[in-house]
Amino acid sequence: MSDAVPLSDRYSRQILFPGIGERGQQALARAHVAIVGVGATGAASAALLARAGVGTLTLIDRDFVEPSNLQRQVLFDEEDAEQSLPKAEAARRHIARFNSSVQVHPQIADLVPANIAELLAPADLILDATDNFETRYLINDYAVRETKPWIYAAAIGAYAATMNILPRRAHKTCTPGFTSEPWPPTACLACIFPKPPSGPVETCDTAGILSTAVNLAASIQVNEALKLLTNQPLLMRRTLLSHDLWSNERAEIKAAAPDPNCVVCGQRKFSHLAGEGRPHITLCGRNSVQIHEHHRPVDLPAMAERLAPHGRVRHNDMLLRFDRPPHTITLFPDGRAVIQGTTDVMVARTLYARYIGS
Repeated sequence: MSDAVPLSDRYSRQILFPGIGERGQQALARAHVAIVGVGATGAASAALLARAGVGTLTLIDRDFVEPSNLQRQVLFDEEDAEQSLPKAEAARRHIARFNSSVQVHPQIADLVPANIAELLAPADLILDATDNFETRYLINDYAVRETKPWIYAAAIGAYAATMNILPRRAHKTCTPGFTSEPWPPTACLACIFPKPPSGPVETCDTAGILSTAVNLAASIQVNEALKLLTNQPLLMRRTLLSHDLWSNERAEIKAAAPDPNCVVCGQRKFSHLAGEGRPHITLCGRNSVQIHEHHRPVDLPAMAERLAPHGRVRHNDMLLRFDRPPHTITLFPDGRAVIQGTTDVMVARTLYARYIGS
């Protein structure tokens, strides 16, 4: 941080709060938080953490900014949407403008079993800001196995929900700078939801979403994160908390202790980490399918030249967009692609094979 803006001035109002103080602010500066998903909830949480002075953020997101995001995704603007910037990189640029002392590591990637350890191992805390339960169960498997705390958050329509997950850990695994005593473990995600929801699941595309619900979920999530990062885990809520802001309904489900019969934290079976039955994922808010099984380097300029005779092509160092109505293919350097204009996996695979290769 510049000498012109000393820490005591930038964070003076937060330091005055007894729950933070000077020591808490110093702990925040040393902390590292990973946020999985930098859409609506993730962007809001990243902004709050950066303004609070959390020293290092890893932002993981597979998606890019579109005009429909701007109603609720607070870190992005019209220029980001016009350029189709990856959300993780766009978030990094905006955070740098209001707090250049925060180190932001953008990861333009899909969180999968093959890269989860590399992406999440350095973090003290994981924040979930995803749009699907497949990724949440993957985070839960990893966090329980590695005894790493994480906070679940969800927002859809006018509904917001959060839950703290504090896995059982031994004294020897204590993170430097954190309390030397292990926290009492909470239930994990699989304790509360042993299986993913069955049948049709509402998304932003079908149910819409209010920015107020997004910001409530993010605010509660970050508030709980600040307790942990300032070495006060015993103050963290031990329930699954939900609010419906339109109907004014509020509910809490006890999550104070692990279920001894839980497959994940009780039996320590990590099927999602093993990649069992991992599907293609329909993205929140768009008629799209992601193709993510290839993981092969792509020369984007060469691919742009190859695709130019077949439709409109735009590209930069981070992605390529190929428009062939009614479909748009967004291709990333690792070979991953988002196929817009369909929710049919077979159609998406066919388009990928036809234009990108198999």
